[in-house]
Amino acid sequence: MLEQMMASGKGPAMAHLLGFRLSKAGDGFAIFTATPKPDYYNPMGTVHGGWTAAILDSAMGCAVQSVLPGGKRYTTLELKVNYVRALTEKTGDIICKGTIIHPGRRIATSQAHLTDTKGRLYSHATCTCMIF
Repeated sequence: MLEQMMASGKGPAMAHLLGFRLSKAGDGFAIFTATPKPDYYNPMGTVHGGWTAAILDSAMGCAVQSVLPGGKRYTTLELKVNYVRALTEKTGDIICKGTIIHPGRRIATSQAHLTDTKGRLYSHATCTCMIF
């Protein structure tokens, strides 16, 4: 369902604005892809940490959404990001995989890793989501 929504162009406007693409989603995981661009740079000439946090949060949130029963929703309560190396346009395509850690009734936790196509880690994160 997530894949169909994103592919149809009915996904979140932010994902389109920031160049995220939901590549695959399933029971307990979601994979986003993107290509870092200078449009997302901070004053130091690297991709802004907020862009990175947004794609990580999207992957983790969609992983949580993928295990929720129909009609249930979530919101991120807490987000922890670890930046391992800088992203630039020279990085090329990136892959962000979010996976569920704990699918609770009221609270869910998930994690995500952002790598390049060669498997080098650029950042990783965890989040806590409230289910409602």
